[in-house]
Amino acid sequence: MTRRITFVVMSCLLLIGLTLPGCVTGVTDGDQMVTLTISGTIGGSVTTPGEGTFSYDAGKVVDLAAEAGVGYQFVNWTGDVSTIADANAASTTIIMNDDYSIEADFAAIPPVQYNLSISSTIGGSVTTPGERTFSYDAGIVVDLVAEAEPDYNFVNWTGDVSTIEDVGDAQTTITMHGSYSITANFERKHIPMVAGGAWHTVGLKSDGTVLAVGHNEYGQCNVDDWTDIIQVDGGGDHTVGVKSDGTVVAIGHNGYRQCNVGDWTDIIQVVAGRRHTVGLKSDGTVVAVGYNAYGQCNVGDWTDIIQVVAGANSWHTVGLKSDGTVVAVGGNWDEQCDVEGLTGIIKVATGGHHTVGLKSDGTVVAVGRNKYGECNVSSWTDIIQIAGGCQLTMALKSDGTVVAAGWSDYGQRSVGGWTGIIQIAAGMIHTMGLKSDGSVITAGSNDSGQRNADDWVLT
Repeated sequence: MTRRITFVVMSCLLLIGLTLPGCVTGVTDGDQMVTLTISGTIGGSVTTPGEGTFSYDAGKVVDLAAEAGVGYQFVNWTGDVSTIADANAASTTIIMNDDYSIEADFAAIPPVQYNLSISSTIGGSVTTPGERTFSYDAGIVVDLVAEAEPDYNFVNWTGDVSTIEDVGDAQTTITMHGSYSITANFERKHIPMVAGGAWHTVGLKSDGTVLAVGHNEYGQCNVDDWTDIIQVDGGGDHTVGVKSDGTVVAIGHNGYRQCNVGDWTDIIQVVAGRRHTVGLKSDGTVVAVGYNAYGQCNVGDWTDIIQVVAGANSWHTVGLKSDGTVVAVGGNWDEQCDVEGLTGIIKVATGGHHTVGLKSDGTVVAVGRNKYGECNVSSWTDIIQIAGGCQLTMALKSDGTVVAAGWSDYGQRSVGGWTGIIQIAAGMIHTMGLKSDGSVITAGSNDSGQRNADDWVLT
């Protein structure tokens, strides 16, 4: 009986020992645990479970969470990723089937970029940053600089201007909070000038208003209500002007519809011939209306023109091209339109039956009638401006003095004593000079009162 009890007790103790931890030979805690080593690159961190080395029961599903810092974005998990549910998700899980080492990778977020498209109107350009479409990072402050050409003023910036610091300043900035398109706008200055009609004289004041004296049978001098004018010219019996918006006004004799210019637009220069009117457009093309018996209005195919002329007493039209060559149409009985050989020309002028060209070196050439020596200009030097009258050529020198050649029965060539001149013009039988103080000096015939400009102050 005693042996039986002892056997039972020992069997129970043995059974209890087999079930207690650590009581089984060769089995340890390490065989049930695995490790997970976690790190992150620059730009973020692993917040769950953290960064370091962690121990887990084999087979455990562990939550992972990576958070990117400001300016960075999560890219992916790398390393021992075979049991990660989604290696491209910042929040995911990993099943711990073994010892693993993983890394959360981050990268800088590429900056948002916006486009800035820049253009300009005629009369200037945008020099900083230029004129095209540019790409900038969001929030960047971009410098803007617009520069006007000599005879133009900067007006303003238009378009998407909400973030431009000062739309009325040629030098300003724009902040790139979106994609923008802007335009720099320019307008022609009201530069004082004189112009000669056949028997009348026209003056443009610095405020854009106009004066006229002389023969007025057709109302060609009725210009008192003209405003915002940037350039004027006088024809046989009509007067024309360009407004700052590129439209044209005309008054006077209209028997050949030479004043029908009301629908012209985008004009940068207008000239008046004996009975026709010619306009130069900003794209270098030319329009003309009026008397065309000699083909003086056949300018529809002209391109790349930078100046046009048609004298008050001439029946031909001349155009200067940007390459320094010259074209001409109209009456050619004295070879005044034979201009094919003229090169290196920077300005042109016409007389009644001759054409004059100013070369880039300050010398002058002329073709056409030379009855009174109006084409004898080859010895002239240091010339900056030219004008043509009826069988007369005059030129302004860089020192403000004036020379003339040709017909002078009415004293129209008596300009030798003129000084301080900044611009010249000629009518049929009278000549004019604008002085630097804005006053006007004249010579020649005054039979129609065309020289009654002595009290003018155009500045």
